[in-house]
Amino acid sequence: MQGNEAIARALVENGCVMATSYPGTPASEILTGVMAWQKAEGTAMHVEWAINEKVALEIAYAGSQSGLRTAVAMKQVGLNVASDPFMSAAYLGVVGGFLVISADDPGPHSSQTEQDSRLLAMLAKVPVLDPDSPAQARELVALGFELSEEFRVPVMLRPTTRVCHACQDIHLATVQKQERRADFRKEPSRWAATPNFRYRLHLELNAKLAQIADYAPTAPRRLNSGAGSKKAIVASGAAAGHAKEIMANLGLMDKIPFFQVLQPYPLHTRFTEEILHGFDEILVLEETTGVVEMQLRNRATVRGKLSGAVPEAGELLPEAVERIIGEFAGVTVPAPPEAPAGGGRRPTLCPGCPHRASFYAIKKAAPKGIYPSDIGCYTLGANLGGVDTVLCMGAAVSQAAGFHHAYRISGEERDVVATIGDSTFFHAGIPPLIDAVSQKARFVLVILDNSTTAMTGNQPTPAMPLPGGVPVEISSVVEGCGVRFCKTGDPLDLPAFTSLVREAVEFACKDSVAVVIAKSPCLVDKSRPKQQRPQAEVEDDCTGCRVCTSQFECPALVFDEATKKVAVDQLICSGCGVCLDVCPSRSITRREKP
Repeated sequence: MQGNEAIARALVENGCVMATSYPGTPASEILTGVMAWQKAEGTAMHVEWAINEKVALEIAYAGSQSGLRTAVAMKQVGLNVASDPFMSAAYLGVVGGFLVISADDPGPHSSQTEQDSRLLAMLAKVPVLDPDSPAQARELVALGFELSEEFRVPVMLRPTTRVCHACQDIHLATVQKQERRADFRKEPSRWAATPNFRYRLHLELNAKLAQIADYAPTAPRRLNSGAGSKKAIVASGAAAGHAKEIMANLGLMDKIPFFQVLQPYPLHTRFTEEILHGFDEILVLEETTGVVEMQLRNRATVRGKLSGAVPEAGELLPEAVERIIGEFAGVTVPAPPEAPAGGGRRPTLCPGCPHRASFYAIKKAAPKGIYPSDIGCYTLGANLGGVDTVLCMGAAVSQAAGFHHAYRISGEERDVVATIGDSTFFHAGIPPLIDAVSQKARFVLVILDNSTTAMTGNQPTPAMPLPGGVPVEISSVVEGCGVRFCKTGDPLDLPAFTSLVREAVEFACKDSVAVVIAKSPCLVDKSRPKQQRPQAEVEDDCTGCRVCTSQFECPALVFDEATKKVAVDQLICSGCGVCLDVCPSRSITRREKP
């Protein structure tokens, strides 16, 4: 199983009856896996793709308050969105076991930051479990529920990309049938605590952490009891998995004591005392911040990120771990092979993606505009010159308002056209749109509605919910926010859509926020029937101007250096036909046969 599938299986096996999430790489497959195992096992569960991570956590936490085992899954920047209820839940505590699964992305591979969720757990005073593999992630789900119920606190499980997306053989266990019923017991001094009670709850939480730091099942494990040396290696998470293999390959397992930390926070008090007194030099390997290293509190003895022995940013890949361990142990290791010169083709939107047409229309309608954008596959609009800023979920709307106000107080007018995906709009775009209307900001918001959460695997949106849900119309929400200009168009009809965006720009200049909904389905959404369309072909009168390849950048259009003309790669052409309108010389036509 993939690590995320193993986590999903473990949730179902260990009696989790409520699981929520908002999709985000590397965590997306967890809830998908829960859905699959729920169906396979016939387990009664509530499984939900929530509108955002904050809502997802609050729903699952209420289930825990009712005495049930629950979990919420997200990526590390999603935890930022959920941080408000996360912090408060630590004070209030839990009844049923409650896991907060925050998948970190060292690197980063697909994130705005490579932040370390363990730091936010330390801030919230929530214990963290740090798996090194899919099998251990599955093991720590069970341990996490036990820890949560033993001490009545939320517990964070923190897999990283290399754990989430690694594959490993997993032996299935019997699914536990939790004989529990929801039984929320009113206790206002706890569940609705005022600041005076919160102080008492904080003292109780501190006492729980002291006990958790002595909880035997989560204590660090020594993996080579026979090794004797005044040096020791301490590792956690994916770095521990790499270190185990590398130490075995270098013949160090019988020479240098090796400890794996399962619970990096709170670090076990007894372990801290023993290792600092037992060894002269300690190497700490962890991603991405020195959380374990900070708690060891001995700069003279400990080598790690804070001492400069371990890089402070980026993944700890096997070759880096091998080099660091070799230097620490005084062992010569072979130099890693050099990466091949040059890179591959830069990421780009899919052939026929409607977002490409939307960006092209925006540039035509507002050629001197500012283009704030948001989080999703449409961030690749930066390649097309249609994205100027990307900050975080929902920021396109807020920043569009900010740009308008900045130019207004400077006595200037500037076209601002923001783009946001449909799922991102529901997630975080509604509050800033209300604010923009109430503050009389003037800009155009183009909602790129492909009716799915495309970047993370085509999860449903509130507009296209799973069977049994009630669809929510984006246009109704927009109008409910007070927007007076809200029109829908198909970006694949490029001339008409360009005219619509131009109309919106003119309205925004004179009046207020204008919203255009660019509605066209995602081409890689397998739940939708494929449309048969005539594919494009290039005529002999192609001038080789390269507008279609450089400004429109469709992967199906390839410039031939030998002929100085463009050709169509028929294997990937979707037949969207937008390039017919893009070509200045009208040299691209449709083939008669689809």
